[in-house]
Amino acid sequence: MTAVAQPPPVPEVPATVPAPRAASVLRRLVRHRLAAAGLVVVGLLVVFSFLGPLVYPADQSVTNLQEASLRPGSAGHLLGTDGVGHDVLGRLMIGGRTSLIIGIATGLLATVIGTVYGAVSGYFGGRVDAVMMRVVDAGIAIPALFLLLTAAAIIRPSVTSMVLILGFVSWLVPARLVRAEALSLRTRDYVAAVRAVGGSGTRIILRHIVPNTVGTITVNATFQVADAILLIAYVSFLGLGVPPPATDWGGMLSDGVTNIYSGAWWLIFPPGLAIVLVVCAFNLIGDGLRDAFEIRRSR
Repeated sequence: MTAVAQPPPVPEVPATVPAPRAASVLRRLVRHRLAAAGLVVVGLLVVFSFLGPLVYPADQSVTNLQEASLRPGSAGHLLGTDGVGHDVLGRLMIGGRTSLIIGIATGLLATVIGTVYGAVSGYFGGRVDAVMMRVVDAGIAIPALFLLLTAAAIIRPSVTSMVLILGFVSWLVPARLVRAEALSLRTRDYVAAVRAVGGSGTRIILRHIVPNTVGTITVNATFQVADAILLIAYVSFLGLGVPPPATDWGGMLSDGVTNIYSGAWWLIFPPGLAIVLVVCAFNLIGDGLRDAFEIRRSR
């Protein structure tokens, strides 16, 4: 009898290169003293901004000129009042909520768009990569603050519109970072094995390339949040932020500058200190995450 030729065995697709487990990453992050301090600061600011108004309610929609420009420590006003009688401490809580919502939402939106764009560009390479990266280069060449000011002057500012505008100008850097990672990952053996057994490009990107860039994505997301908070502060300082009675820390700084010559320092220092603290905290968290995701530091 003639032996029947057996079909060649289908090669087994190796699993994706394992990334550090979430528990080990979190453990190394907590051991990083500066990153732990950043987490504490961000946590306190979140509690202050979102739960503070429940404990210390202050009406920001009604003006009271009889209590305008009260100094800190006045009856019922721990941080004093502004030029129209709004309680500064209550306004600081509401402004923090707006700044944190815009910053975190913008960081997530920019990271998602940049990750998908960069992964597609890096995986396909060639002309597709060249065209997609020229779009990124053109966007980076235009100052983000200029685009933001132009868009804010055309579109009525709101929390949603500011998130969309900031996300539109902030996804470029994540796209370049993920694209560089994808160019390296697409040559790995497990990607070649998936391609050999007929795996689609979408599957390779979503199941094998993006998960292996999670360290870069997570670290960059923290920096994106810090940058977004600074950008919204710039725009609000120039008078193009969210309209009143809503406010953010940049808008409070802008209002405080108009009263700086009257000696109302309490209108400038609290929002300025809050901006410095939250931006530094997110940067410290990003530095800690970068060390926590570093494979060579893992045992």
